Amino acid sequence: MGEPSRRQPPVPPIIVLIVGILAVSTASGFFSYAQAYAPSLVIAAYRLSLATLVLAPLALTRHRAELSHLLPGERALAALSGMFLALHFASWITSLEYTSVASSVVLVSTTPLWVALFSPFTLREPLTGRVWLGMGLAMLGGVVVGLSDTCRLESRALICPDWRTFVQGEAFLGDMLALFGALMAAAYVLIGRRLRAKLSLVGYVFMVYGAAAVVLVGIMALMGHSPWGYPPVTYLWFVLLALVPQLLGHSSFNWALGYVSAAYVSITLLGEPIGSTTLAYFLLRETPTALKIIGAILILSGIYIASQNDNRKVRQTS
Repeated sequence: MGEPSRRQPPVPPIIVLIVGILAVSTASGFFSYAQAYAPSLVIAAYRLSLATLVLAPLALTRHRAELSHLLPGERALAALSGMFLALHFASWITSLEYTSVASSVVLVSTTPLWVALFSPFTLREPLTGRVWLGMGLAMLGGVVVGLSDTCRLESRALICPDWRTFVQGEAFLGDMLALFGALMAAAYVLIGRRLRAKLSLVGYVFMVYGAAAVVLVGIMALMGHSPWGYPPVTYLWFVLLALVPQLLGHSSFNWALGYVSAAYVSITLLGEPIGSTTLAYFLLRETPTALKIIGAILILSGIYIASQNDNRKVRQTS
C-alpha cells in the first residue's frame, strides 16, 4: 500500500483492526459447521467464488482500465498468486477435518515466518538475529502443537505413542496440512507483492480471488464433488464465509493499511489464533490442552519477536 497515510482516519484504526480480527476468527468455526454437510474443497471454492462475485461489479466498472492495462507477465503472476491462495485454503480447510481448530489455526499462522525465511531469496531482504530467534521459537512451538494431539502430560512426564503410530494418526495429517497451508500463503504473499504495488486494492483482490476460485472449482470437479444438493443451512455458511472473514475481515486490515504501517497491522493479526481458539471453545466445545497452550504461546511469541524489528523501523519513519 506504500507509506501509511498521514490523513486523520474517520475511525481509530485499532477499532477497525479489532473488527477485522473478530471477523477472520470466525472462519474456522464457520468451516467446522459447513463441514458437517459439505466437503472441504466445496467450502473453499464457494468462499472464493462468492467473494469474487461480490467484488465483480465494482472491479469491472471503476477498475476496468487498470485491469485492461496489465501486461501478460503480470496476469500470469496474478494467476500464480491465486493458485497458491487456492492451495492455502484447500489444505487449511481440509486440516480442520483431522485436527483441532486450535492446532490448525496456530500452525497456519506461521505464515509471517515463512515469508521472512524466503524474503532473502525472493525480495533480497536479509534476516536479522531477531527473526532467527523468533523463527526458532515458532518452530519449537509447532513441534509442541504437533505433539499435543497424540501426546499427554502425566506427572510432569510427556507420554507419547511410538513413532509409527504417531505419524499415522489423523491429527498429525491435519497438522501437516495446516503447515502446508502456511507455506502456500507465504508464497501467495511473496508473489503478490509486485502486483499489489501497481494495482488498487479492489483490482488486486478481484484478480487473485478470481484465479483462486477457478483453481478451487477445477480441483473440486476433478475430485468428483458437486456444488449442489446440500441442505439450505450449508449455503448460509458459504455466504457467511465469503462476507465475514474474507471480505469484512481482510478488508478491515487493508483499510487500516491506509493509516498505519503494514508491520503494525501484521502484529495485530497474531490475535487470530487466540480469537479462533476462544470461539472454538464456546461454539465447538474444544478445550485446548496444556501442551497446545504452551505450543501456541511459543509460536505467537516467535512471530511477535520476529516482527518487532520491522515494526520499530516503521514507527521511527512514520
